Amino acid sequence: MLDNITGRFDKIIKSLRRQSRLSESNIKDGIREIKLALLEADVNYKVVKEFIQEVEQEAFGEKVIKSVTPVEQFIKVVHDKLIDVMGSHNAELQFKKTGISVILTVGLQGSGKTTTCAKLGYYLKDNKRVLLVGADTYRPAAKDQLRVLAEQCDLGIFTGGDKDNPLKICKQALKYAKEKDYHLVIIDSAGRLQIDDTLMKELVQIKKAVEPDEILFVSDAMAGQNIVDVVSEFDKRLDISGIILTKFDSDTRGGAALSIKRTTGKSIKFIGTGEKVDNFELFHPDRIAGRILGKGDVVSFVEKAQASIDMEEAAKSEERFLKNKFDLNDFLAQIRQIKNMGSLQGLLDMLPMKGPNKAKDVDERELIHTEAIILSMTPKERGNARILNGSRRRRIALGSGTSVQEVNKLVKKFDVMQKMMKKLRKNPKSLQGLMGGMAG
Repeated sequence: MLDNITGRFDKIIKSLRRQSRLSESNIKDGIREIKLALLEADVNYKVVKEFIQEVEQEAFGEKVIKSVTPVEQFIKVVHDKLIDVMGSHNAELQFKKTGISVILTVGLQGSGKTTTCAKLGYYLKDNKRVLLVGADTYRPAAKDQLRVLAEQCDLGIFTGGDKDNPLKICKQALKYAKEKDYHLVIIDSAGRLQIDDTLMKELVQIKKAVEPDEILFVSDAMAGQNIVDVVSEFDKRLDISGIILTKFDSDTRGGAALSIKRTTGKSIKFIGTGEKVDNFELFHPDRIAGRILGKGDVVSFVEKAQASIDMEEAAKSEERFLKNKFDLNDFLAQIRQIKNMGSLQGLLDMLPMKGPNKAKDVDERELIHTEAIILSMTPKERGNARILNGSRRRRIALGSGTSVQEVNKLVKKFDVMQKMMKKLRKNPKSLQGLMGGMAG
């Protein structure tokens, strides 16, 4: 996530930290590099210019130059200004206090709008009965795609008749939602290949008919600053209330995320962070700024853990650990808990670790291979790894589609982990060593 710009900022910060003292000269060098990093990330030029001016204004003040920790003060200035550029806080959705709330999604074709409607509905369904509305009558199979997603997410679905136009579908959907006691209607409108006047007029008609509480523009995060003009045009016609960036988990340069708020005044409300329906997050400017500067996003990590981890199962594992009974069954349970939290690369992006490519060397397949190896063991073998002799290991390798070397590697790692756990029980201060072993 934002790997390119994160890597550039990491090099800049390292360079500043190598200086024996921070002077106006090396601050200027750092600011020049930051400017180049932002431009390479496809951030809007006007935004870059304003950002650099604001950083310079504070960086050359006494607060930084005469600080006890000038480098850290400079990093804080950059961090705070990044937050300002993206918006000082998360912009919440607005709903009606009573009656049916309506969200209309709009955007260009290929931005992932249909999938985003399902993700948004899934995100909100704990507190509301959600109805997805397929008002895209132009793209083949758009309604079928939305229907499949609605079933996967256990959401209501309304697509109207085959010959109904989008306006009629939306009007009928509101009537249907009222009859079936839905709280929230999310409309998937047709995507546009470009700003098409006829289709824009159609959206204006839909807006007038359904009076949406939110009009959300859905954009591919990889679109860069080019999306700014498109957002502005949609906003001129519809007065959009916010933006959702999809594919934020890809190696995006960050142009869209860092340009939209300053140039359009519209806040990014959500980001899509993967293909699964639960890979969908609130956009927190302060957390994204932390990731860009290599500080991680521990708050999001903890929130994801709380939402994904079975606390009862975790408590059982903890109890077994304290009683020195932690075996490969427990290890398998831990792996599955981690998989529930999402991709390893996404999780590592949230942790404050050194280096721009901290997650690049992580092979997601290792987790799959590890799970397959453990599942190929008998209950007795999982309970006592010491009985895994040569013939057993060959059988496990064959059953899991892996090699004996991979089985040996797993058993060795687990043995090291058990020894570290033993130390931890005797000396809680050795927790750091345990975490290092688990990371390995």
